[in-house]
Amino acid sequence: MILDALLGEPRWLWSRVPHPIVVMGRLIGWCDRAFNRGGRRVNGVFVMAALGLGALGLGWIIVALPLGWLWQILIAAVLLAQKSLVQHVAAVGDGLRRSLDDGKQEVAMIVGRDTGPLDEAAVARAAIESAAENMSDGVVAPAFWFLVAGLPGLLLYKITNTADSMIGHRTPRHEAFGWAAARFDDVLNYIPARLTALLIALTRGPAVLRCAYRDGPKHRSVNAGWPEAAMAAALGLSLSGPRAYGGEMTTDAALNPEGTRAATPGDIAAAVGVLWRVWGAMIAAVVCLWLVGG
Repeated sequence: MILDALLGEPRWLWSRVPHPIVVMGRLIGWCDRAFNRGGRRVNGVFVMAALGLGALGLGWIIVALPLGWLWQILIAAVLLAQKSLVQHVAAVGDGLRRSLDDGKQEVAMIVGRDTGPLDEAAVARAAIESAAENMSDGVVAPAFWFLVAGLPGLLLYKITNTADSMIGHRTPRHEAFGWAAARFDDVLNYIPARLTALLIALTRGPAVLRCAYRDGPKHRSVNAGWPEAAMAAALGLSLSGPRAYGGEMTTDAALNPEGTRAATPGDIAAAVGVLWRVWGAMIAAVVCLWLVGG
């Protein structure tokens, strides 16, 4: 976690060799082209089973290599995303301070919704929602599974989460084939999503956890609503609500509806502060576990 926070994603390295997530994405894309035929759910189940077992096996092999402990640390640092998440979220606030169009351009890099009709407040809310969800998916969950099951657990989580982002969608092509990826991702994120809400509450007060418990289940995702609702309460904002995807509006419920919808670049900066406080709470928790177990 400290290496990731200090170094982030070194461009000089990933301009020369493919990032591990890029490699995973290419493998999943090949599986999609090769086995997504006939709209059969079982094909996706077998693909996810093979990918998961392959990730576990690769993790065990790396651990067994000479200096396996060092490889574990380096790969884990690469697969955490604290610094890059902070940079992408903060870039939206910087863009909005320049112009609405710049803000839209920056937020389009981290969200999947239609950005054309968004005003400044909607752009800011989108960035903050992404910050909360990706804190769970990109930092807390990978760190949790690395803590629980070492490098094999971390690789299993990342291949599953990457597969969900690529094929776990309710589209005609992926409704059946991506079902297993989406469901397995839900399982692996169940505890980390709620842990993220708890960590936000530890840094901002118990009312945050009450809001997450009340409003988190209202979200379309079984997991994403918990960190988003916690972030909304921590900042006094109302997040989520109806949004446009592919020209169609959703009917999502608002999280922390008593908060304001008028989010600003200042709120984005406050959300970045929450991200770092959660990171610090995670470091403190790991140190405490080490002291208790050591």
